[in-house]
Amino acid sequence: MRLLERARKEWFMVGIVVAIGAAKLEPSVGVNGGPLKPEITVSYIAVATIFFNSGLSLKTEELTSALVHLKLHLFIQTFTLAFFPATIWLFLQLLSVTSINEWLLKGLQTVGCMPPPVSSAVILTKAVGGNEAAAIFNSAFGSFLLGSSSSVPFTSIFSQLFMTVVVPLVIGQIVRRFIKDWLERKKPPFGAVSSSVLLMIIYTTFCDTFSNPHIDLDKFSLVLILFIIVSVQLSFMLLTFIFSTRNNSGFTPADTVAIIFCSTHKSLTLGIPMLKIVFAGHEHLSLISVPLLIYHPAQILLGSVLVPTIKSWMVSRQKGVKLTRPTV
Repeated sequence: MRLLERARKEWFMVGIVVAIGAAKLEPSVGVNGGPLKPEITVSYIAVATIFFNSGLSLKTEELTSALVHLKLHLFIQTFTLAFFPATIWLFLQLLSVTSINEWLLKGLQTVGCMPPPVSSAVILTKAVGGNEAAAIFNSAFGSFLLGSSSSVPFTSIFSQLFMTVVVPLVIGQIVRRFIKDWLERKKPPFGAVSSSVLLMIIYTTFCDTFSNPHIDLDKFSLVLILFIIVSVQLSFMLLTFIFSTRNNSGFTPADTVAIIFCSTHKSLTLGIPMLKIVFAGHEHLSLISVPLLIYHPAQILLGSVLVPTIKSWMVSRQKGVKLTRPTV
């Protein structure tokens, strides 16, 4: 069993390398409007597949339990919409005295204000084996909450979230009721489906990144902003881990996994339209957009690389809890 799990991890890492390599060789295949049509196949079909898959694999009790876990939701939304942007603002006050382009710094500030993405946080949480139901709720709720309070059309956000998240999830739950015994007996490879969808998202994301004309910086600025973004992501992941694993925090290891990904990931799908509306006609819009264009693929790649490590921690922690639990 351990050998099989190790093989899966190794093949997934190979898949990431292949996906990025293929995107670099021929990015035109996976860009919006390209042969793969990611604006449909990824934004709608892949995301709907993720949540149909979740609807099939999750027990109704798990979804209900996650829905009423108010402490978890409050932690994630507060961290995402208050702590994250406030900390970024303080950090940028320090960076403002450096020679880093001021419009890149403004772009970093806008990244801090973005909601979580609907897909990647859920997929990574599921890949680790964390609280998938909580990840679903917080990713969708964060996007809906911030999107509905911004200049992005409310009906557009609501209809896309409803069709790609709510409908597939509900259909998955309905189908599960009819084939519940078969699912428990056969145990379909839900994790493999999610991993495959994640590789597709990684591929199309990097196709967009490699072919994007807005990322037109000198190598020093590009490397510097990439270093800052990865450092910010790792720092916030570490902070959420520390906060959620304190004694008497009330969070399980599975909750911590959902917290790590949902609290630190930012949405490109909602972010770019928001930037185009807020900074419409601004001569430096392309520079302001660069940090978000880099943050998005970086969070998916970093999260994918850390999946085996976080999973090992969660499994060992859960075993430790079972061993220390008193027998009756």
